[in-house]
Amino acid sequence: MPVSVNGVARMLACLSLAFGALAEEQEWSRFRGPNGDGISDAATMPVTWTDRDYNWKVALPGLGHASPVVWGDRIFLTCADAETARRTVLCLAASDGRTLWRRDYPSETYQQHRSNSYATATPAVDADGVIVTWTSPEEVVLLALDLDGGPTWRRNLGTFVGTHGSGSSPILVGDLVVMASDQGDPALLARLMGREPPDTPPGKSYLIAVDRKTGQTRWQVPRRTTLAAYSTPCVHRCDDGRSELIFTSTSHGITAVDPATGKINWEVADIFRDRCVGSPVSAAGLAIAGYGHGIRGSLVVAVRGGSGAEGKEPKIMYEVTTSVPLVPTPLVQDGRLYLWADDGVVTCLDVSTGEVIWRERVGGSFYGSPVCVASRLYCISREGVVVVLAASEKFELLARVPLGEPSCATPAVSAGVMYLKTDAHLFSLGGKKP
Repeated sequence: MPVSVNGVARMLACLSLAFGALAEEQEWSRFRGPNGDGISDAATMPVTWTDRDYNWKVALPGLGHASPVVWGDRIFLTCADAETARRTVLCLAASDGRTLWRRDYPSETYQQHRSNSYATATPAVDADGVIVTWTSPEEVVLLALDLDGGPTWRRNLGTFVGTHGSGSSPILVGDLVVMASDQGDPALLARLMGREPPDTPPGKSYLIAVDRKTGQTRWQVPRRTTLAAYSTPCVHRCDDGRSELIFTSTSHGITAVDPATGKINWEVADIFRDRCVGSPVSAAGLAIAGYGHGIRGSLVVAVRGGSGAEGKEPKIMYEVTTSVPLVPTPLVQDGRLYLWADDGVVTCLDVSTGEVIWRERVGGSFYGSPVCVASRLYCISREGVVVVLAASEKFELLARVPLGEPSCATPAVSAGVMYLKTDAHLFSLGGKKP
C-alpha cells in the first residue's frame, strides 16, 4: 500500500517521539523524571537517614523552587537572586557536588506571589544540553545551553502577564522543545477577588514547540486567556498506541495535542474553575489532572481520551473532590493513584475506578511533589521535612527526616542517587546498598 508524504512524516515523528522517550527513561531529564511520572527503580535508597549518610551537601548561589535534573554525571538546576532577579543556571558534578560551570543572566524584579520565585520552572536536559525558561513582564525567555554551558540559542517569546508570576517547565519530546505559556487576565483576577480591575490588558496565551537544535518555531497554538497556569505537560500513551501531549489550564481544561503538528486531538473544557498548578500525568490509558482555589485543591479528574478518526469523544471516567492537591502532582504506581494534598493529607485510590483505598494525614504543608523509589513515596514538605510512606494498599508512615531548612522542590533520582533541594542547599543521598 502506498504511503503519503504526510503519512511518512507522521511515522517519523512517532519514531522520534518513541526513541526520545526511551532515551529519557535512562536519565532524570525533566520535572519529576521520565514523562513526569516520578518513578524510579533505584534499589540503593535508605528508608531513613541522618546527616552522616549524605554523600555531599552544597550551598546554592540563590533561591529557587525549580527541581534538579540529571544527565549522566551532571546535575543541572536554576536559582535566582531574590533582590535583583538575576537568574543563574548551575551545573554540578554528581560525584561530589562541585560546580562545573555557572551562567548568570541579569533581569528585573517584578510583582509575583509571595510563595513563588524567580526560578520556579525546572530545566529539561538531553545529550545536547539543557533547556531553561523564565519570565518577566517584558519577555518569556527560552534558552538552550550545551552540556558545557556554551550558548546554543535563545528565544524571546514575547511579553508575560501573570499577577502571581510563572512556573510552567519545558519538556523535550523527540526533536522538539515543548512549553505552555498560559497567561493571566489581571482584570478577571481582580473581579474574582472583589477588587477594582486594573487597566492592564490580558496576556497572550499559547502552546509552542520549537526545534531542539535551532530554537525556531515548529508550531504554535493560540489559547484563550483567563487565569495563568503553572502546570507542565506530559506525553499521553493512547489505547491505540498513539502518543499525544497533554496540557491543562483554566481556559481550556485538559487538551490533547498531536506532537508532530500541534493539531488539537481532543479537549475537555469548562471543568477547571480556578488555577491549574499541579501537572497532569498519564497512566492506565487515562489523563489525570486537577485544579484548585486559594491554598488547596478542588478537583482531580481522570479522562479517557477521544479519537477524531473513530469519532470517539473524550470521557471523564471519575472525579475526586476530597483532599486533592493544588500544587503537588499526582503519582501512579502498581495500579494505585496517590494524591498528596498541600495540607499533608495523602489519598491512595484505585487508578482505574477512583475508589479510595486509604486516606491519611501525614502532617506538614507541601509544594513539592512525591516521587516513588523502590515502592516507597518520598515528598519534601515546605518546612523541609522528607516524609517517607510505603507505596502499598496499606498506609504505613516509614520515616520523617528533617533537612533543616524550607523547600518547595521535588527530588530527582538518577543512577541510584536521590538529590534533595532546599531553598539554600542541594543534598546527595543513596547510591550504596542501604
